[in-house]
Amino acid sequence: QPLISSAKWLQLHGLKRNKLSLSQILSQIGFQHRKDYVTTLGKLVASRYADGLFPQYRRAQDGSVYNLTAKKELILHFVDCLTGAIELYKQRMKWLTSESRQIFGVIQERCIVIVLDFGTVAPTDFDLCRDALSMVLVEQVTQIAKFNLIRAAEDLTKWQQKSTLVSEHTVKSAVAWLWNLDHMTAASHTSSAEALLEAMSDEAVSS
Repeated sequence: QPLISSAKWLQLHGLKRNKLSLSQILSQIGFQHRKDYVTTLGKLVASRYADGLFPQYRRAQDGSVYNLTAKKELILHFVDCLTGAIELYKQRMKWLTSESRQIFGVIQERCIVIVLDFGTVAPTDFDLCRDALSMVLVEQVTQIAKFNLIRAAEDLTKWQQKSTLVSEHTVKSAVAWLWNLDHMTAASHTSSAEALLEAMSDEAVSS
């Protein structure tokens, strides 16, 4: 799936875009029941047209009543459409909460710098961190334009001097660099901030 925000995804695949919101469906399977004031006429009316003629649905949100006039086939069509929409939402949720997206979310920027601050983690945790970082490089960074890696330490370490164009070769190189890092390295109380400042000094990185 493309690396887009959920807001953008909903603009493309949401109920409203596909005319499947409640108000949109109601307007296609019936008409609103008017009892008192008719806006288009601009006056009160005494007519009770459609009372008892059609099944009715009352919207809990605003109390409006709709007379349902659609045939069974059209209702079943909307049932199929909504069932498909539910399945699509489930797939999106599964995708959002799987693999590297569990930790990093969905990367939407075109150019990123990942700052690595391992602190004093145990060797097993160090490897888990590198597994997660390798995963995000392969799954998500491969879909953007440029990237770089910086390790926070007393002697700050960069994979490249500046953000580099993404390619199969550069991603493999970054993964190899990651797995060649020493577990323990000298750190200072300012190393994390210095690494972040170094990342933000890259002109290609917007934030």
